[in-house]
Amino acid sequence: MRLPGESPDLTDPAPPLWEQAAAIVVIMMLTQAFIGPVFAPTQVETPILRLVWLPVYAVIAGLIALRPAVLVRAWPAWLILAVLVLQAFASKWWSIDPGVTQRRVIGMAISSAFAIYLGVAFTGRHLPRMLMLASLIMGLGSLVMVFANPTIGVHQIENAGLWRGLWYEKNQMGLVMSAGAVAAAACLASADQRRLLPAITLAITTLLVLATQSKTSLLCLMLGVGAVGGLWAMKRGGAAFSIVAVWFGVVLTASGAYVFITDPAMVLQALGKDPSLTGRTDIWAALMREVSERPWTGFGYQAFWGKDSVPAAFIRAETQWPVPSAHNGWIDLLIQLGWPGAITVGITVAIATVVTVFRIPGSGAREGYWAVGYLLVFLLLSLSESVLLSHANLPWTLLLAILARALAFEPDRVRAPLATARSRAYQTAPRIAAHSAHARVHRPVPVR
Repeated sequence: MRLPGESPDLTDPAPPLWEQAAAIVVIMMLTQAFIGPVFAPTQVETPILRLVWLPVYAVIAGLIALRPAVLVRAWPAWLILAVLVLQAFASKWWSIDPGVTQRRVIGMAISSAFAIYLGVAFTGRHLPRMLMLASLIMGLGSLVMVFANPTIGVHQIENAGLWRGLWYEKNQMGLVMSAGAVAAAACLASADQRRLLPAITLAITTLLVLATQSKTSLLCLMLGVGAVGGLWAMKRGGAAFSIVAVWFGVVLTASGAYVFITDPAMVLQALGKDPSLTGRTDIWAALMREVSERPWTGFGYQAFWGKDSVPAAFIRAETQWPVPSAHNGWIDLLIQLGWPGAITVGITVAIATVVTVFRIPGSGAREGYWAVGYLLVFLLLSLSESVLLSHANLPWTLLLAILARALAFEPDRVRAPLATARSRAYQTAPRIAAHSAHARVHRPVPVR
């Protein structure tokens, strides 16, 4: 029995092509690519959009039904998911919109189950490669949309001229493409000899991130790809290079943290951001006042930002902006589920972080350090976007996939024998050689 987090060898076959294609379709749906802007251009949930998701849920159920024995081995991840789902579902009883809470909990449970499937069905380097292929397809589709139908592919009013590809707005494309760049970099850093498609994907995803002019997406790309490249270089450079690289990394991180703490305005201006983070700090201050009214329960899972929500209307009136979310995953959790929900999700993220760090020398290297790179991207995203415990969202899905593949137990495929033959299991070589040719040929040597 392998320990949790130990991936099978590189010789493990990838899932069949039809299964990979089905998983890619589900991933594209989780990013809200194309379907959202076409069926819900105002970003409001509509009945037709709910119907579009029904076939996706059926595909997820079919994929899970194909691998029951494999999924059972990820039972620690299932237990964690059960706690999260039950906690979110319990908020229905005090939610300001129980109907929305119930629907969104069901969606979150199904997409989270798909995440566990991804983590255990696509072992080793197969998961980052599948994500790389999905990103390449969406990247090429975005380029086609930008040049063939710019009314959808390019912002026309707000952020006019900036690319948004297949999504509602530029930040969504930037975040998806930064995750795709990390997956492509991991494919290049793994033992997989197929380099052409990962290199093309890395170039396209980087181009699209730059075209959005999203500072957050660019930081995510640099952080994730830089982590993958740094770990790969440390492995190739040996122990001495690794020590020097770690020392420089610690010094640079400490220096950057000191500068940000002492003069955050200067750092933000250098990154092209105003000190209010484009009005985010005003949103956070207003939301924390709402959190203080319901610190232990929140307003219900995914219920606060509804169209008819009274507390959300107060936030929008105060900020003079149609705020769609908290633009901070942790504050959004507080407003939905209170401190108990935020603490539970925080423990889940901490577990994923710890097991990912312990997997770096073995399984992490075999998958091209994808989990490490993406985890850093996710932690950064959680500070600026509502990506925690989402009901249909790629960032949260990939985090749970990392958690599942790290906690799953995998059986050994081949057990090596202790000895080639029973009679020779404890036999040692003779200590004294025979003195004559006759003895060497005919006389047996006693075993001492």
